[in-house]
Amino acid sequence: MPSPRPAGSAVIKQQPPAKLAETLRRYLAPSRENPKHPTYAGAVALVSVAGKVISQVAVGDALRYRAGPVELPKAQRVAMRTDSIFDLASLTKVCTSILLLRQVDQGTVDLAAPVASYLPGFTGAGKGAVTVQMLLTHTSGLPVGATVTGLSSEAARRAAVLATPLVKGAVPGNTFRYSSVGLMVAALLVEEVTGQRLDVVLKNDLTGPLGLRDTGFKPLTWLSKDAQAKRLAATDARTSRGLLRGTVHDDVANIMGGVAGSAGVFSTAADVAVIGELLLNGGTYKGERILSAATVKRMLTNANKGKPAVDPERPHRTADHGLGVVLNQPWFMGKLAGPRTFGHTGFTGTSLVVNPDRRLVFVLLTNRAHPNWSWADPDPARVAAANTI
Repeated sequence: MPSPRPAGSAVIKQQPPAKLAETLRRYLAPSRENPKHPTYAGAVALVSVAGKVISQVAVGDALRYRAGPVELPKAQRVAMRTDSIFDLASLTKVCTSILLLRQVDQGTVDLAAPVASYLPGFTGAGKGAVTVQMLLTHTSGLPVGATVTGLSSEAARRAAVLATPLVKGAVPGNTFRYSSVGLMVAALLVEEVTGQRLDVVLKNDLTGPLGLRDTGFKPLTWLSKDAQAKRLAATDARTSRGLLRGTVHDDVANIMGGVAGSAGVFSTAADVAVIGELLLNGGTYKGERILSAATVKRMLTNANKGKPAVDPERPHRTADHGLGVVLNQPWFMGKLAGPRTFGHTGFTGTSLVVNPDRRLVFVLLTNRAHPNWSWADPDPARVAAANTI
């Protein structure tokens, strides 16, 4: 007899790659939603159900423009591949959250404790009330970004992140306000309690145990020249830093040396899907336990129920958020959204959506910041792809 289907999976049929590729190709050219420019130069999508990949496609180009931006002749472009390596941008925050929650499991960090009890440099009006959990739920009152430009030493830049003041009038714990600073502080906390740099902790505690060889900070240091040429997806081509390919797009993360809790991790669709499977499976993947089941359950539970959300870019979003992951957000999850659906997006055009009821993991990685992030809104393509699935 065939094995029974996982609960909810019956509504997901085997998807021909052409079906999903057709949807993604639509956004390689100007669209109704983004009429002036393509949404992205290229994209990779992966869909798995109950741990089995049912669709994996790549469309467009990993590299289409040189600095300027100037469109390259077709012979000089680099085609997108299913194993192309992307700047994940804020999907880094999911990795940082997992690393911090590992410390919670090990008893070295208490989610209810004030951040300042671990990081004495975390000072300023109102910040004594900020707890570790608030960093992961974006309710700390910290602003989106930190000011680190012009600081000559690593110590000065880290001190500036910790000294970042709360948004004027913010009351810690009251309101969802997306904050990259919060996850940067969370990473500094991880470094403080482990005595190791974040990139080392990532390798030792997550990518190494899971066998994620294509995931890490600063890929130019661990990819061969051949792999860099064939597999790296480009981002900006109009920045003062020139064409960005293998160098973190986020300016603050770049100034921090390419390693930050908010951005800087590079990866493939297959490796990102493993992160989704890890959380879907209650903290284990192929026999390797990374987080306890109880911690994962807490991570995927809405900690912001009933709280208001402040997001000028998406005024209709809700505050629904777990510990390091967003919950039930149709603006990028489309019809895969639901009370238990979790995931995250990245500014460069990346996203992860996990629907536990269908045992489904959906990874969409695009290079929408190539050559210019302001050309198009990536959300319509995210929704269209989710709806196709």
